[in-house]
Amino acid sequence: MSDKPLRQLGFVQTAALVVGVVIGSGVFINLPIVARIAGSPWAAAGVWLLGGVVWIPQALILAEMGTAYPNQGGPYYYLHKAGSPFLAFLYTWTAFLTSDTPTLTIVGLAAAAAAAYFMPALADPLHARLFATLLIVAFAALQYRSVKLGGHVQVGLTIFKLLPLLAVVVIGAFFLGSGNLAAEPIFESEAAADPFYIVTAGMAATLWAYAGFLNILYMAGEVKAPDKNLPRALVGSIFFVMIAYVLINLGTAAIVPFDELIAVGPDEFVNPFLYLDFFAEYAGGVFYFVVFVSMLGVLNACMATQPRLEYAMARDKLFFDSFGKLHPKYFTPHYSIVVQAAFAIVLFLIGDIDDLLGYFTLSYVLQNALVYGAIFWLRKREDYKPTYKARWWGAMATASIAVQLYIAYGTFVAYPTGGALAAGGLIASGAPIYYFFKKRKDRAAQAS
Repeated sequence: MSDKPLRQLGFVQTAALVVGVVIGSGVFINLPIVARIAGSPWAAAGVWLLGGVVWIPQALILAEMGTAYPNQGGPYYYLHKAGSPFLAFLYTWTAFLTSDTPTLTIVGLAAAAAAAYFMPALADPLHARLFATLLIVAFAALQYRSVKLGGHVQVGLTIFKLLPLLAVVVIGAFFLGSGNLAAEPIFESEAAADPFYIVTAGMAATLWAYAGFLNILYMAGEVKAPDKNLPRALVGSIFFVMIAYVLINLGTAAIVPFDELIAVGPDEFVNPFLYLDFFAEYAGGVFYFVVFVSMLGVLNACMATQPRLEYAMARDKLFFDSFGKLHPKYFTPHYSIVVQAAFAIVLFLIGDIDDLLGYFTLSYVLQNALVYGAIFWLRKREDYKPTYKARWWGAMATASIAVQLYIAYGTFVAYPTGGALAAGGLIASGAPIYYFFKKRKDRAAQAS
C-alpha cells in the first residue's frame, strides 16, 4: 500500500476544481436573494463585486501558505504547523460537520430541484432526497477509484456549465436598452434600505456563491508543480469568478424585470432564457439541464477535495486510523470518501436550503478566520519557505480575518438564527473529541 498520494493534477485540472467548487448553485440560487437585499440591479452588482473584492487578499494569503506547505490537508496542516494541533483539529471537525459535508447535501438537493423539471416526481421531497443520494454515491464512487479521471471529468463539467453563463452575459448586452437596469429601488421595509444592512446582509448572501477557493488546498499533495499551479489557480480564479458574477448579475437583470427577479422564491431558480421570445419554447429544458450539470460539477469537485482534510488529520493520529489510509490500488483516501458521502446523506434529514445556508455560513467564516490567523505564526518558522509571497501580508491577513468576523455578524442578519446556533454547538463539540484522540495518541507514544 502506498504511504503517500501521487501528484496527478495539472494546472487545468486544478483550476477546474477551484472554479468547479465555487461556481455552482450559488449563482442560480443567490441572484434573487442578493437582488432582494440590494433593492436595485446596480446595487446588486456592487454587492457581488464587493463580495469578490474581499476574497482577493484571502486568495493571496492562501497562495503563500499553499506554496510553503503543499501537503494534503491544507488548512489543517497550516494550523498544526502554526503550533496548535487543537485548532487544527477543531477546523477539520467543524468543516466535516458544518461546512464541507453540508455543501454536498445542499448541492445534491439543488441538483434534484433542477432535475425535477424533467422528472416531476422529484418535486416530492422524499424522491428528491433519494435522487440526491444516488448522485452523491455516484461521485463518491468516481473519486474512490481515480483522482486523475475525476480531474478530467471536472474539466468537462466546468467547460459545459460556463458556456451558458457566457450566453447570459452576451445576450444581456443586447438588452441594455430594455430599461430593466434602471428600475426604481424596491425594499421590503425602511430598515432594509439602510446601506449598512445592504452591505452586511448582501456579503453574507454572496458568501455561498464565492465559497470554496481554499478547498483545492485540501489536496495540494496531489497537484503537480504546486509552487506554480496553486498560486495561478487560486489568484486567477478569484478574478475570473468575480468578473463572471458581476456580468451574470447585470446580464440577468437586463433581461428579467427587477420586480419579477426579486419575486423568485428561495427554493427556485431564476431563468433569464424564459424572457427571450426566440428561445422561450426551449428555455426551461435547456436552462435546467445546464443547472443540473453545474451541480454535478460542484459535487464532483467537493467529493474530490473534502475527504483529504480528514485524511491529513488521521495521518497525525488525531482521528480514526481508517481515515488516514490510502486505497492500495487507486491511491485515494477511500474510507474518508465513503464516510463523508454517508454523512452528507444523513443531513438530508434536517432543514431546508435556507436553514442549511445559515448553518454553513457561520462555521465557514470562523474556519477561514483561523486559517488566515495562522500566517502570523507560520512566518516565524524556519521551514516556512513559500515560493510565492503575498505583499503586505500582515495587512492582508488582518483584513481577511476582519471580513470573516463581519460576515459572521451578517449571518445572523440574513439567515435564521437556528441554523447558526446549531453550527456553534457542533463547533464546541469538537473539544472533547480532540482530547480523546490526543490522550490516545499520547498513550501510544508512551507505549512505544
